[in-house]
Amino acid sequence: MTIEQQIIEKIKEYDKIIIHRHTDPDPDAFGSQGGLAEVIRNSFPNKTVYQAGENDGSLTWITTEDELTDDMFKGALVIAIDTANRPRVDDQRYDQGDYLIKIDHHPDDDHYGDISLINTGASSCSEMVVDLVNKSEGQLVLNQKAARMLYAGIAGDTGRFMYDNTTAHTLRVTAQLFEFDINASEMNRKMDDISQGVAKLSAYVWDNMVMTEHNAAYIVLKHDLVKSFDLGAQGTAPIVSVIGKIDKVVCWTLFVEGEDGKYRLNIRSKGPVINELAKEYGGGGHPLASGAMMDTLTDDQLKEYVAKLDQIAATYTGEKND
Repeated sequence: MTIEQQIIEKIKEYDKIIIHRHTDPDPDAFGSQGGLAEVIRNSFPNKTVYQAGENDGSLTWITTEDELTDDMFKGALVIAIDTANRPRVDDQRYDQGDYLIKIDHHPDDDHYGDISLINTGASSCSEMVVDLVNKSEGQLVLNQKAARMLYAGIAGDTGRFMYDNTTAHTLRVTAQLFEFDINASEMNRKMDDISQGVAKLSAYVWDNMVMTEHNAAYIVLKHDLVKSFDLGAQGTAPIVSVIGKIDKVVCWTLFVEGEDGKYRLNIRSKGPVINELAKEYGGGGHPLASGAMMDTLTDDQLKEYVAKLDQIAATYTGEKND
């Protein structure tokens, strides 16, 4: 029995299912979580399906989360989707259910769950959900609501099909979702829209970023500075890609200070692999898109990190290095 078949059997076995995704969610986190939940509801109307996690005001157009009590986890099948490591699961009660399944497209550096379905070749977990449906022999059924959410997830993680993770299979899966008459252009505009505060912070980043000898780039954004731009629900997420729009930049990092004084590192690359660097700082992710956290960021720590990032950039030959 394949992993996909095992997952489908577990979905059939349990009457109560709770689906989690990662903290600091992006469209694929919401799209894959909400899309899978809707597929299960559509396929098995008598099952109760909950979505765990905090709501994100900028992504409620994709889906919204449920309020859960501790008792709801008793006897439940729990699915953690698009979440590479346990500390990033939004709502840490994910381990309080009866059975745990992990579905993810990140490298499986933190292997958890009673069973896990990992596909690092998938563009997104939303793509993986469609694949699961297609392998279910009609037991799982898509509808327009699910297709809409899953498209949002795929479009989000592929940068609206601009990133290297877009494959022929990704486009075939997307075409399948288009058969449900989804309004893709409307969703694309939602993902492309930015607030005035985000526009102003983008300008600040371009004006104040630092370039290294080998065309790595970085900027440190202090909490008070970010707060002064009144970013609203979007936060700094739309800022992550702006440095990469500069043609000479090879790889880059945004250090974003949180309210607690800790720093979130958004690490991106156009070619050289950067997830090993993320792992050095307790993080991880994809070869070209990763993240990490630092409790403090002293001048020496910053200097050490930037030297490593610059060395990675120095290896770039113009080809993807994964």
